Amino acid sequence: MGAKHSHRFVETYEGLVAFGFSRDVDEKSLMVYLQKFSDDGLLKVLIPRLSDGEMSALFDMISELMRKHLSDQEYHAYFLKEEFENH
Repeated sequence: MGAKHSHRFVETYEGLVAFGFSRDVDEKSLMVYLQKFSDDGLLKVLIPRLSDGEMSALFDMISELMRKHLSDQEYHAYFLKEEFENH
């Protein structure tokens, strides 16, 4: 069984990484930052250093963004990596 998650964008993107330049560059830069941020090595170092409040705030922000911008089907397909069963 192959890996379900990928971080290919950060490995192939050769454009500008900056914020506030343009919407397109902002979107691509955010993708790069998020993929770098979620690297296993970085998270193993960073997460133990976060306070309980910082961990809760980060978890809440990510959860709220997904609730606001993803349908149930998209959440199941793209985040949970499973088939959505509409009940």
